[in-house]
Amino acid sequence: MIKLKFIFLFICGMGLHLAQAQLSPKEIATLKLDLVKAVEDSRLTDSLSDKLNKLPNKSALVTAYAGTLEALKAKHAWNPYNKIKYVKLSIKTMERAVNLDKENMEIRFMRFSIQHFTPAFLGFSKELTIDRKEIVKHYQNNNFGLADAELIKNVANFMIQSNRCTPAEIKIFKKYI
Repeated sequence: MIKLKFIFLFICGMGLHLAQAQLSPKEIATLKLDLVKAVEDSRLTDSLSDKLNKLPNKSALVTAYAGTLEALKAKHAWNPYNKIKYVKLSIKTMERAVNLDKENMEIRFMRFSIQHFTPAFLGFSKELTIDRKEIVKHYQNNNFGLADAELIKNVANFMIQSNRCTPAEIKIFKKYI
């Protein structure tokens, strides 16, 4: 009887672990570094994408990383049809990530940066203003969730350099540089 209870608790504990934690904090830190490298490395982009797509029950943040990798696949694709296909897929994945965690500044920033670099004439940059305002709100309220100091500074720098912010918003971001 004790063995059954132990096995049951072990299985339930594993189920909770699989449902809630897709990647450890160390794995997420490594993934962030690899994402930067993947901007210039299509093989790394594909490898990371394959790894994330195999994960069951993705968290909102992991879903956003997967969407970012889809956008990078669009960047690396030479065929215009594939570029559009990957951008559409990325936009849908990022929408899913935002819907899973509307208050996550890092997810909003990833979607903002993808749409910032997507040519406006394609019509895939519809949430730029919404995401910009949400990101500003996080900075106004000093509400960064699990974001570390480096990410907070980098997002502030990017937002200023994007030329998509008002002078008042730039003033808010400059406090964090």
